[in-house]
Amino acid sequence: MTVIAKYLYKEEMAVAEHAAREAGSIIMGLFKGKYDVQEKSKNNPVTSADLAANRRIREIIHGQFPQDGWLSEEDKDTSHRLRLSRVWVVDPIDGTKEFIEGVPQFAVSIGFVVDGRPQAAVVFNPAQDHFYQAAAGQGATLNGRPIHVTRRDQIDGALLLVSRSEPRKKFQVFVDRCAIEPVGSIAYRLAQVAGGKGDGTLTFRSIREWDICAGVLMVEEAGGSAVDGTGKLLMFNQPEARHRGVVAGNPILAQGLQTLWAKAMAEQP
Repeated sequence: MTVIAKYLYKEEMAVAEHAAREAGSIIMGLFKGKYDVQEKSKNNPVTSADLAANRRIREIIHGQFPQDGWLSEEDKDTSHRLRLSRVWVVDPIDGTKEFIEGVPQFAVSIGFVVDGRPQAAVVFNPAQDHFYQAAAGQGATLNGRPIHVTRRDQIDGALLLVSRSEPRKKFQVFVDRCAIEPVGSIAYRLAQVAGGKGDGTLTFRSIREWDICAGVLMVEEAGGSAVDGTGKLLMFNQPEARHRGVVAGNPILAQGLQTLWAKAMAEQP
């Protein structure tokens, strides 16, 4: 019996996996092909691949759990979810810009939340066939194999995975001390940190719940820590549905990175 199969919410995990794989097939059918692109707002594109993947994920999840709440980047949000204990937090393509550019650094992100905390999560990069899963109290896996954050606890020399588009000047305090590797999707970055591909990741941006919900559980279940910019525990299904910054890594490194994050923000003009 696998780690995931023993999980309390194993039916939810199975449905999340099914939905992510179906979405991945839709996405890869359009990747580097023909699809429509629109601007939801300035510098915030959405493609027909995002919308088709979102529809399929919603069909599968609501077909199995019609009473659960729903929060997705590609659907109009309502306050109804706030009255519910169980909520699905979804980004059908985290890293839409990378998808459009043909850069294989995007991911399907599906998080299942109970009373504000993620209990099951999938982050799937279909372009690289990297399928990450995590279950609360049961660990995290990549393509079925257990994963763990790195043990590096020193900031100096740490490998940080950061946004491809976030202004680099904000990261100067980290550039001076760390190795920096740009990676598109933050959901994918968090999953990669969970798998030891990088020592940590962070963003100074105000970030939406759907971007990080699944990845946060991935890091935590891989032995790491993921907090907001002020060092607080990340809660989900909140009215605002966003967090001010994210810092992740093993617990010691994450604490040090968060301290530097706060210092860098305090020094911003």
